[in-house]
Amino acid sequence: MNNKVFQTLEFHKILNKLAEKASSEPGRKLCLELRPSTSLEEIELAGRETEDALNRILKKGNTDFGSNRELGPCLRSLEIGSTLSITELLHIARLLENAARIKSYGKTKASRPGTNALPIEEDLTRDSLDDYFDALEPLTPLANEIRRCIISEDEISDDASANLKHIRRSMMITNDRIHTELTNMVNSSRNYLQEAVITMRNNRYCIPVKAEYKTQISGMIHDQSATGSTLFIEPASVVNLNNQLKELSLQEQDEIEVILQDLSSRTAVHTEEIQENQKLMTRLDFIFAKGALALEQNATKPIFNTDHYINIRKGRHPLLDKHKVVPIDINLGKDFDLLVITGPNTGGKTVSLKTVGLFTLMGQSGLHIPALDRSELSIFTEVYADIGDEQSIELSLSTFSSHMTSIVNILQHADADSLCLFDELNAGTDPTEGAALAIAILNYLHDRGIRTMATTHYSELKVYALTTPFVENACCEFNVETLQPTYKLLIGIPGKSNAFAISKKLGLSDDIIQSARIQIDEDKKSFEDLLTDLEKSRLTIEKEQAEIDEYKREVETLKKQLEEKKQKLDASKDRILREANEEARQILQDAKDVADDTIRAFQKLGPNASIQDLEKNRQKVRNKINEKNSKLSVQAAKPTHPILKPDQLQLGDSVKVVTMGLKGTVSSKPDAKGNMFVQCGIIRSQVNIKDLVLLQDNVITGPSYKQSSAGKMKMSKSLSVSTEINLIGKTVDEALSLLDKYLDDAYLAHLPSVRIVHGKGSGILRNAVQKQLKKTKYVKSYRLGEYGEGDAGVTIAEFK
Repeated sequence: MNNKVFQTLEFHKILNKLAEKASSEPGRKLCLELRPSTSLEEIELAGRETEDALNRILKKGNTDFGSNRELGPCLRSLEIGSTLSITELLHIARLLENAARIKSYGKTKASRPGTNALPIEEDLTRDSLDDYFDALEPLTPLANEIRRCIISEDEISDDASANLKHIRRSMMITNDRIHTELTNMVNSSRNYLQEAVITMRNNRYCIPVKAEYKTQISGMIHDQSATGSTLFIEPASVVNLNNQLKELSLQEQDEIEVILQDLSSRTAVHTEEIQENQKLMTRLDFIFAKGALALEQNATKPIFNTDHYINIRKGRHPLLDKHKVVPIDINLGKDFDLLVITGPNTGGKTVSLKTVGLFTLMGQSGLHIPALDRSELSIFTEVYADIGDEQSIELSLSTFSSHMTSIVNILQHADADSLCLFDELNAGTDPTEGAALAIAILNYLHDRGIRTMATTHYSELKVYALTTPFVENACCEFNVETLQPTYKLLIGIPGKSNAFAISKKLGLSDDIIQSARIQIDEDKKSFEDLLTDLEKSRLTIEKEQAEIDEYKREVETLKKQLEEKKQKLDASKDRILREANEEARQILQDAKDVADDTIRAFQKLGPNASIQDLEKNRQKVRNKINEKNSKLSVQAAKPTHPILKPDQLQLGDSVKVVTMGLKGTVSSKPDAKGNMFVQCGIIRSQVNIKDLVLLQDNVITGPSYKQSSAGKMKMSKSLSVSTEINLIGKTVDEALSLLDKYLDDAYLAHLPSVRIVHGKGSGILRNAVQKQLKKTKYVKSYRLGEYGEGDAGVTIAEFK
């Protein structure tokens, strides 16, 4: 694509934002070199990689590639047999250690701790990034060997080799002997010394001797003070020891060189693997930067097509504040291939153009776009944009000339696979000629099927869009009452510039405005009045449509409630019939048992039974029948307690549910039928006010307490539980403790869902919160907040 469009649409600012998300210098460099692709396969792969990186960031948090750096010069030195420095070897070790961490981060399988079981699948399944992670070769033995030998950039470990350890031990012994000798000399010759100290000059141990006593201390003079009053003399007794120390120091450097050469030789065997690790780390850093940018922008993966069809759903310009920018819906290429956008200045026309162009560049670069999912983009081989003022005094170009130069270049190179964007087409010249020329240019592009968007104030272009097939009007909405743009893009409606209304608001006198109205011919005035009427009609229709949608939602709700009631009634009906049949069967069985007992009793008495015995048995049968009848008869039980009135109950009052025999707390006021809710422990029951008895609150008293308002403690649980908890600023332990208690309270209060604010940050607190939610049995599901809910800074949890 042409480089000019990157500057015009500010694509370089997107790349700068992307580079900020990379954690290594090679990764940042790769981000800044990103360019759009025209291959559908490459675009789909890049978008899938971004999506997989975003999923990993959401599930496992982001990772760091900070130890990744360019190692080209080091590796070339190894290939020719050179010895690397301590710093270069440490860079390689850090890269390999970073590669090991990244490889561990990328694993999709893990074993249960403390068991020998086979690996189990985690939440992550294989994705497009697994091949990158699998290809990493951490070379852990080499990294460990370098770390064993090199402690820091200034120090080699004593254990790097046995010879080095022996040399340093000899140096330590020699040092001790020198210090012992010099200490004795300092103590015995204190009067000759300027100070009782041991110092170093030219890497040799010396003592500061007063100049007048230099003959008293035999040895070599290495230095003197600025005043000449002090001479730094190496006593003859330690000259040999200092010589030995110097020799040992040279041996130490030689041995260090041998160690570095050995480490370099071991590293040289793996130059290809190290170079491949560096490339993979750079690529992964670049991909995870794209994922992090998508997370920050609350962006989604666009769907690509090759039909030159664009459908952006609630798109937000990525360089504007996502909390303030107004989302817009734009489509182009299906019902029309040319869109003419009109409306007042500062109303959002140019932003709409740049949003479409920038989304195209971002999508074809494998980046996600800040819009709703299922937004569609098409592949264009070129994007041309004539936006902004390119007036040049040096080149003798006026505003019109500079724009026309750009337009001519676009017309020479644009084809059916191009996307053309024009801002204020042919502005800066005579309106009549400019409008005619603009229509001719748009007609030229339209006849060739080139997807085009143009903004304008020319009324002639509005008429052109109304009368030409496959050309559509659009406008940036303007609130006439507040005289403020709403920044909403309305497709299918031509807009007004509202110059008179804006001028009046800014203080222009009515006489001048009225005089200006007279200058407009009747045809244009009628056209503007028609646009005004259309706008009023649109607002009325939208208001009525909103009311209709609300009525539909209410009808759906009532329909759902009726269906639920019907299901409950059907279930109750079936249950009552089953119980009735069971009871009837039991009655018949009881009747049969009584009849059998009676027959056996009469048979036992025989034909000679007395009248008294027969009457006695008949009375027993009669008593059993009366007992059964008394159980079957249903009598309305009269309440034995006084009936409460609605104004006698307050929220939080302690009551007793008579029929259930339970005590509870009033949690709602009675409705017109007297039905209300009572909280009985963890159960919230609907009862009628007639079934309640008001209980007196317990009062805790003691012999030493006075009867005052402070002496009574009302025992009731708070009924107000917030739907949100803010954990920002807390440590993980503090946050989880607060969250655990809050979830219990919210669940008992029957809240359907809660909002947990944990902030974005590094993602540690967010991961801890989501792990806690995952382990909580009564949490049905959880998700990150959507646009307007707090994005990735909050988690929404729903209860079962």
